[in-house]
Amino acid sequence: MRLKVDFHDQTETLTPEQIVLIENLLNKAAEIEGIEEGSEVSVSFVNNDEIQEINREYRNIDKPTDVISFALNEQDEDELAVIGEGIPNLLGDIIISIPKTIEQADSYGHSFERELGFLAVHGILHLLGYDHMTEEDEKIMFSRQEEILAAYGLKR
Repeated sequence: MRLKVDFHDQTETLTPEQIVLIENLLNKAAEIEGIEEGSEVSVSFVNNDEIQEINREYRNIDKPTDVISFALNEQDEDELAVIGEGIPNLLGDIIISIPKTIEQADSYGHSFERELGFLAVHGILHLLGYDHMTEEDEKIMFSRQEEILAAYGLKR
């Protein structure tokens, strides 16, 4: 597999099949996006209280959200890039709220797995620099998400 995924299910609710689904889907995204072999990402599944605390601390938004990503390989202008042979490309962390995933799956009328996959792909695209701050950027990011989900076969 192109991507090593480190999972942390703090909710202890996901099945082994759901974990495999997300691992395979993230690897499909890595393949489509041309992420280098051996790159790493961390995915944590949390409750609403935990993601609200993270959202409040890092984004100054005091409410739960569905997914938050923290890119590790972004650097400021005054920072030096750490490169070298044998050093893995650490993409960052994706944090997904399981209660929000359930709520949104119900609201959109599709499966929990489809929503979980959507959020995981959304998270990894943020790690790769995609954003949706403008209407144009949102179009690009959301069409890329749908392209990856369709290529994997995870449809609504």
